Amino acid sequence: MDFSSTVASQLYTGAILPESIVILTLIVVLVGDLIVGRARSGWIPYAAIAGLLGSVFALYLGWDNPHPVAFLGAFNSDNLSILFRGIIVLSTAFTIMMSVRYVERSGTALSEFICILLTATLGGMFLSGANELVMIFVSLEMLSISSYLLTGYMKRDPRSNEAALKYLLIGAASSAIFLYGVSLLYGLSGGKTILSEIALGFTDPQGGQSLALAIALVFAIAGIAFKISAVPFHQWTPDVYEGSPTPVVAFLSVGSKAAGFALAIRLLVTVFNPVSEEWHFIFTALAILSMVLGNVVALAQTSMKRMLAYSSIAQAGFVMIGLVAGTDAGYSSVIFYLLVYLFMNLGAFTCVILFSLRTGTDQIAEYAGLYQKDPLLTLGLSVCLLSLGGIPPLAGFFGKIYLFWAGWQAGLYGLVLLGLITSVISIYYYIRVIKMMVVKEPQEMSDSVRNYPAVTWTAVGMKPLQVGLVLSVIITSLAGILSNPLFVIADQSVTSTPMLQAANHPTEQVVAQVDSELVGMAIAEH
Repeated sequence: MDFSSTVASQLYTGAILPESIVILTLIVVLVGDLIVGRARSGWIPYAAIAGLLGSVFALYLGWDNPHPVAFLGAFNSDNLSILFRGIIVLSTAFTIMMSVRYVERSGTALSEFICILLTATLGGMFLSGANELVMIFVSLEMLSISSYLLTGYMKRDPRSNEAALKYLLIGAASSAIFLYGVSLLYGLSGGKTILSEIALGFTDPQGGQSLALAIALVFAIAGIAFKISAVPFHQWTPDVYEGSPTPVVAFLSVGSKAAGFALAIRLLVTVFNPVSEEWHFIFTALAILSMVLGNVVALAQTSMKRMLAYSSIAQAGFVMIGLVAGTDAGYSSVIFYLLVYLFMNLGAFTCVILFSLRTGTDQIAEYAGLYQKDPLLTLGLSVCLLSLGGIPPLAGFFGKIYLFWAGWQAGLYGLVLLGLITSVISIYYYIRVIKMMVVKEPQEMSDSVRNYPAVTWTAVGMKPLQVGLVLSVIITSLAGILSNPLFVIADQSVTSTPMLQAANHPTEQVVAQVDSELVGMAIAEH
């Protein structure tokens, strides 16, 4: 075997073909903008979206890959990571569609914005499949630093600068906390960095090792909770959501959150399985706090972006029910809910962007009477908000039903009942916005709506916004009625992932995960 074939067998770079396509797209956008100049860069967002769709197709081709482990065990392209990476890539594609007009209106460079966004996408994709401590931290920092830059991208806006500074300071602290927890794992395992190898040393933790493992667990969960905006690590979320460019908020609410849950599942199930009772208890507390605080505080908000920020915190609490369940159905419900959350949440933010572009405000009171002037925007926002509230037959209803059913099957009766109660609370503040748009009499119209410009889709960047809005509304509506294919995909991703099966069925498949993750090194040896 020659040198090149030996390196290829050790690295198995085919596992990161989707990421390679995104890297190539990033290079095309960066170099293309330098060559043609800003005046003729109208093709750049469409090239970026095409590259992202190509990455989605590559993810589809990688489904049920018999040898998913690459880079000597550092990256795992199993079906679980494929779905999470798909969610992140699709959220980026939708974000670019809603960014074109917004960034052009701000007077900043669209190509640079897309480059940073693609870099954040790469970080999220690698984080979703990272199976080694160094790759986990590097991917997490790639996602985080890019997110800080995106948050402060509108340099002329003081609110954007303030949001970026807060995000940077709190994010740096959370990264340091997470890194300390990871360093404890490295020390306890005797210098191992592959997650499955670390887990082998913790099959029967005793004495001081048990205490050190518990400390590592707490620090690791603190870092993950910051990324998914779980209470009490949510302090950055409302201010960052309000001050950031709205397309950035949309990406953070879906793409960044999906990467955080992917990291949570892989790290907790693989490394912290010996202390599963402890992390289940911690996430139960986080879920309770997030559902209660997120929904209750959202009732008092007057800004749409802040309301959606607290809604995002509450949605993370709902998703954690599936994580706490710790069963095949629980993990499947997490994936299914994130799939439908992608479209209903990005659809809502698309409507917020459209309204702010036409009126210059995001205050809820200014939506009064919108139906009289813009029926399409009213319909789109109403459908997405009703889906977020869990109203049947929209996608959000079936997502919550699946989460609650998985939690009930796992015996989490109190958590499920609290989820039902807080879901009812959430319906109030979603319905309040819809009532404001639809029920108001013409004489009660807000000043912003009264001076609403004529609706036109011919301006630069408006067509992508229209396409994103229509797609979000259609998928949010049909994904509920025709949800069975998504259920099947989510179930298959869990049942075909050795890591999850080894954790949920240890007597049957305790060796399956280790064997699959070390196959890259076995190929190299033979």
